[in-house]
Amino acid sequence: MDIESWGRQNPIKKESWRTVIALAYQSLGVVYGDLSTSPLYVYKSTFAEDIQHSESNDEIFGVLSFVFWTLTLIPLLKYVFIVLRADDNGEGGTFALYSLLCRYTRVSTLPNGQLADEDLYEYKNDRNLSADRIGMSLKSTLEKHRFLKKILLILALIGTCMVIGDGVLTPAISVFSAVSGLELSMAKHHHQYVEVPVACVILVFLFFLQHYGTHRLGFLFAPIVITWLLCISAIGVYNIIHWNPHVYQALSPYYMYKFLKKTQRGGWMSLGGILLCITGSEAMFADLGHFSQLSIKIAFTFVVYPSLILAYMGQAAYLSKHHVIASDYHIGFYVSVPEKLRYPVLAIAILAAVVGSQAIITGTFSIIKQCSALGCFPRVKIVHTSSKIHGQIYIPEVNWTLMVLCLAVTIGFRDTKHISNASGLAVITVMLVTTCFMSLVIVLCWHKNVLFAICFIFFFGSIEALYFSASLIKFLEGAWVPIVLSFIFLGVMYSWHYGTLKKYEFDVENKIPINWLLTLSPNLGITRVRGIGLIHTELVTGIPAIFSHFVTNLPAFHQVLVFLCIKSVPVPHVRPEERFLVGRIGPKEYRVYRCIARYGYRDIHMDDVEFEKDLVCSIAEFIRSEGRGHSFEAVEDIDANERLTVIGTTSTHIDGIRICEDNGELTHVDTEMIEISSPEVPRKRVRFLVPESPQMDASVREELQELMEAREAGMAFILGHCYVRAKRGSSLIKKLVINIGYDFLRRNCRGPTYALSFPQASTLEVGMIYHV
Repeated sequence: MDIESWGRQNPIKKESWRTVIALAYQSLGVVYGDLSTSPLYVYKSTFAEDIQHSESNDEIFGVLSFVFWTLTLIPLLKYVFIVLRADDNGEGGTFALYSLLCRYTRVSTLPNGQLADEDLYEYKNDRNLSADRIGMSLKSTLEKHRFLKKILLILALIGTCMVIGDGVLTPAISVFSAVSGLELSMAKHHHQYVEVPVACVILVFLFFLQHYGTHRLGFLFAPIVITWLLCISAIGVYNIIHWNPHVYQALSPYYMYKFLKKTQRGGWMSLGGILLCITGSEAMFADLGHFSQLSIKIAFTFVVYPSLILAYMGQAAYLSKHHVIASDYHIGFYVSVPEKLRYPVLAIAILAAVVGSQAIITGTFSIIKQCSALGCFPRVKIVHTSSKIHGQIYIPEVNWTLMVLCLAVTIGFRDTKHISNASGLAVITVMLVTTCFMSLVIVLCWHKNVLFAICFIFFFGSIEALYFSASLIKFLEGAWVPIVLSFIFLGVMYSWHYGTLKKYEFDVENKIPINWLLTLSPNLGITRVRGIGLIHTELVTGIPAIFSHFVTNLPAFHQVLVFLCIKSVPVPHVRPEERFLVGRIGPKEYRVYRCIARYGYRDIHMDDVEFEKDLVCSIAEFIRSEGRGHSFEAVEDIDANERLTVIGTTSTHIDGIRICEDNGELTHVDTEMIEISSPEVPRKRVRFLVPESPQMDASVREELQELMEAREAGMAFILGHCYVRAKRGSSLIKKLVINIGYDFLRRNCRGPTYALSFPQASTLEVGMIYHV
């Protein structure tokens, strides 16, 4: 089930119906597992305490009416018909909306942005579209005020934190509710000692399986969810026909009015339970990158939506004729299941709950990877569990943290009432953030009249605000959990982002002018040694202070010097042919280059061997193109008077330079190639195969030969090891964030991926204290 291949590698513009149906089938297992299992706990959570099921059936019919219109307005109308259109080059989710706004309004807090990034293929910023005067005024206001930029960032982080909180709460409530079917087959005093341990065992097993990757069991996900949807819809139809064929009348909005009029404050508070019928709706947008819009719309509109409506109507029809159940058991899903089918349904429900939990857990991994790529989350180990499906990742630290928190919630609360209160608040907060961002997207990205944005945020925002207030009022009854978790994760994410930003600002303020490099000469005792010196820096212009610190203490550097910046840009993917920006620092005879490697927030970084080869080839291709008097695509860097050339990876050089090492074998064979080889035979032989070109003069050939000899001599990696401290006179809050928060995270998080892949024997760390 190679769902990633339908994305960036094989973009689908005009899908055949066979392709659309195949994607819709796959999306049922990946996207809708959480949403499909909501009938397990919605009625049980709604009638937990605030309202009672009476003989008049006003309560049960009112709840059914609320469920129907909530499912219709939020997932169907808002997400399927509106929000799904706001994709970021095929990617969805909270951070996709934020990155979309960052590109159109330049409110990004990423410090090392360049004008050259706006020329990327996926940087679809169509400024030629006309916007009204209010939209232009709003854009100008957001770009001018730093405070508003921080508000947008904090909103995106809050939405992300609530998604992480949902990753803790959804597995707990899904598995716990599925296991609760055991209460109908054993005595009450036995049930309370069985339900929690069984749920905990299933949860441990679920998180333990994460490191195997979903691709190993992915082919089972869709059949499980389809079986579950057929099961609940068939039981729903049976209950409607057998118990109350007139239950369809409760779909009228009039029953919502009757419900609120009769129950008043209790009915308002019970909305926190009704809200759970749309949990998992955000997954439609978050997992958009794995599927197409049409496939997700078809799967929800024609399969998931009618199945859920039938399931809820069937439960209401059964409960409308059974009013004494509440005295023995909580009102729940299993009481409406025919007795002979309860055990098979219980088994299917547990499997469906596991699938639904799997979806939110992998979604949590994905959003944390996005945040980490954009500098908003500490670096963690990211394991790609599939060589074919790039979207499937596993993060060990996050996985075990989620498991511990999930078990703590399950053991601590021991019932669905408190867990549902917590889950409801997390779900509705993410939706509110999406609504706020969407209103800005309508004006700033779609260039629609501001009236449309006002109507959107007023209509959907008022509905979600009503549910939000009902969830927030239950703060002491479980809703405090996502708030506490969000504050913890928000503190971690903002501290890391703030420290990273201050560190970069220090680098910018203390960078060395290029003229300083030009003054270095053998007369000052500076020597050049064989090999390539790769100096990693966050700067895209100028020379980092860490290099002057290095040269001052050790007056020597390599014959070929490369200032390497590996940066993330606010797009999902960067095409291989746009990977590198290469330029020259100083005169040609200095052999000093700048190379900027650009990655999107969903891109996979190349391994060290391939990256080294691509890096050397990109420099060689830059030298050749410069010697020919033209380049592929050049951009000016006004601040540093540098000219950078856009060069792709080796695989994109159709008529470019190839590099051969050791055995000299080539995977791509060109018909007319000339060989530039070293007169010496060192430990590792390196050759450049260059297409025959009469324009190549002696100086270009000489420079390529020096680069090749330097590559043969070896590559040294010079990394900065900085200690960030708040400078004297800083506020107490800044000292706490920098000296304690950021320092603790820096010491305990993993190093950069590229740094971990460098050979230890060839790596040199240069320590330096940053006072920010």
